[in-house]
Amino acid sequence: MKINFFIIIFYFLCISNLKSQITYGKVTYERKTNLYKRLKHWEDIKEWVKESDKIKIDDFELFFNDTISCFKPVESEYRDNYEWATSRNLTYQNKAADSKITLKKIWGEEFMLKDSLSRRRWKITDGQRNIAGYNCRKAIWKENDSSRVYAWYAEEISPGFGPESFNGLPGLILGLATEDGGTIYFAKKVEIIKPSLTNLILPKTKKKPIKTEEFKKQLIKDYGKEKWGKAMILNNFGGVN
Repeated sequence: MKINFFIIIFYFLCISNLKSQITYGKVTYERKTNLYKRLKHWEDIKEWVKESDKIKIDDFELFFNDTISCFKPVESEYRDNYEWATSRNLTYQNKAADSKITLKKIWGEEFMLKDSLSRRRWKITDGQRNIAGYNCRKAIWKENDSSRVYAWYAEEISPGFGPESFNGLPGLILGLATEDGGTIYFAKKVEIIKPSLTNLILPKTKKKPIKTEEFKKQLIKDYGKEKWGKAMILNNFGGVN
C-alpha cells in the first residue's frame, strides 16, 4: 500500500511539473482602448472621436520561447478612422541579452528604441481568473502614486513575457489592464507551437537604435512647448506600453 501511495504521489508531481514546463508558443491578444480615457489630456477629444467609436480594438500576436519574445500587431487590409489614436508597436525582448527593442511609428515615421529589459516591482495577490483556458493569478504594479497596472499570468507557461514590454512575473501574462480601464489586453487564444526563426528575429531596418529616454527628451525639446506636441508625447509614452 505504501509503495502504491508513493507511486500515485510521484505521478501527480510529474504531471504538475509537465504543466509548468510550457516554454514556447503563440498567443493572440485583443486590445481594447477607451480613447476618451487614453486621450483624456486632449481637451477636444470628444470632438475628434464619436461616442460610438470610443472603444478601439486591435489584435496582436506574441511569439515566444524560453529566452526571446516578439510582440507584434496583426496586420489587416482594413483601416479604421482612428489609426492615429493608438500605438501599434513591435516589441522584442531577449532575456539572455537583457535587452528589448521597440519599433514605434510616430506620424508615419518608424523609430527603433533599444533599452535594457523593463524591471517592475510586482505585488502578487490571491486574485485569480481564467483566461483562454488557463487559470491565471493577479499581480499589481504601481506605476506612480495615482496609477496602477493589473496583470494576470499563467504559471503553467513559464517564460515571464507579456504584451508590449511587460515581463518579470513567474508565468506568461495573458491579461493586462490599466487601473482606469483605458487600455486592456486579454488573450483570445494560446497555441503551444514552436515559433519559427522569422517570428523571433528583428526585421531588417536601417534605423539607428536610440534609448527611449533620450528619444523622449528630444521630443520634449522639439515639440514639448506645443499643446499638440505634449499630447503626442503623452499618447506615445504614457499608459500601458
